[in-house]
Amino acid sequence: MTPEQQELWVNIKNFEIDDPESAFTFTDRLVRENDWTMEFAVRSIAEYKKFIFLICLGENSLTPSDQVDQVWHLHLLYTRSYWIEMCRNTLGREIHHGPTKGGDQEKDKYHEQYAKTKEVYFSIFNEQAPEDIWPSSAIRFGELVHTRINRHRNWVVAKPLKRK
Repeated sequence: MTPEQQELWVNIKNFEIDDPESAFTFTDRLVRENDWTMEFAVRSIAEYKKFIFLICLGENSLTPSDQVDQVWHLHLLYTRSYWIEMCRNTLGREIHHGPTKGGDQEKDKYHEQYAKTKEVYFSIFNEQAPEDIWPSSAIRFGELVHTRINRHRNWVVAKPLKRK
């Protein structure tokens, strides 16, 4: 990394996403909305920060894991934290999040970008991305179909696995 990149990485790592004056923090909300453990939420936030750093390097179009994307989506709702404190004050640039336009061409593009993201991750951080947060493309794009559901009113029962 260049000295400028190292400084940016330190600033991103030190960026505080939780408001210490909140009784219900950003991380608490991640835990509740995703049914994650606190430890997994904290690790996912760390991976989100790594992803944001990789985007700032600007050499490739990148695609996050679903877990990192969940952190990003929630962070976008905290508009002051995201747009002012992180983008403007920490990164010095805006990072926009755009949805897929759908179709096979987009599917292929995101598969390629996800693979590239994991390659760039390894080249910058000198380690493989943790598989529980950055799963294979087959899992990232094949198994994840989400529906928002109120678990206070509904039971959620896992489907039996298909045997091949």
